[in-house]
Amino acid sequence: MSERETWTTEEFGSSHTGSVGVLLADGSVPPEVFIPMMSSGDGHKLSQWSIYDRAGLGHGPRAAALRAVCSCGWTGPEQQLDWDEIEDGQLAEAAQATADTCTLDWDAHMEDVERSAIPLPETVGALLEQLHAELEKLERTSPLAALRAARRLEVTAVEVGYWAAHNGRRDATVEQVAAALGMNEAETRKTLARFGRWSPYR
Repeated sequence: MSERETWTTEEFGSSHTGSVGVLLADGSVPPEVFIPMMSSGDGHKLSQWSIYDRAGLGHGPRAAALRAVCSCGWTGPEQQLDWDEIEDGQLAEAAQATADTCTLDWDAHMEDVERSAIPLPETVGALLEQLHAELEKLERTSPLAALRAARRLEVTAVEVGYWAAHNGRRDATVEQVAAALGMNEAETRKTLARFGRWSPYR
């Protein structure tokens, strides 16, 4: 797997891994760039947007545009690059604001993902937010009490999640559960197995 900066959220994890993608002038996605190790024949692959500036060894072809991409297959709008204002080798600095725009596009995508997931009852959502705030305050004044509360929450999640996983699997397909959780099917199977306490390979 090639190296590049990525982002996730706590709730959706690797189901929605975001990053800044690159497009060439012909609209294609460039290949990864292989960086050789001088002392051996080994090396590593990079696909970080900032290396696509045609600056020499260890750099890729010149990027024409940046866009946000997500592991779920979603792609954001193209953000064109103006090479009349960018010198070779200076893409990382000159296009940082463009990359930041891609990050905001991905944030908007994640808001859509959250809205598409099964909604929580208002009372439950409000209680979770209030509990989060109270535990953050408790952590500052009594870390051990906050730790005990976190452990109690963990126990509650295990108890409630067990029957939720079993009943959910009985009443819905994996595809339906994945849509409700805003996750991909692989991560959904792992989540169901973890809470339901069965093998993910069943």
